[in-house]
Amino acid sequence: MKCPTCGKVIVWEGNEWRPFCSERCKMIDFGRWANEEYRVPSEDRPSAEQMESPAPSAQGDEKQEG
Repeated sequence: MKCPTCGKVIVWEGNEWRPFCSERCKMIDFGRWANEEYRVPSEDRPSAEQMESPAPSAQGDEKQEG
């Protein structure tokens, strides 16, 4: 198996940083996620109206009389 960051061949068993070869490569990958360099593809894109409208309130937010 190869490290997804640097491509170095690694041994899976006993590797503390798997699937990475080292803590350094693991942190490089984490930084890429944190900087939004990676994205999970989605087929559903929200419309402009959905982006601007407020989120619906959760059930139980309204006071019940009784």
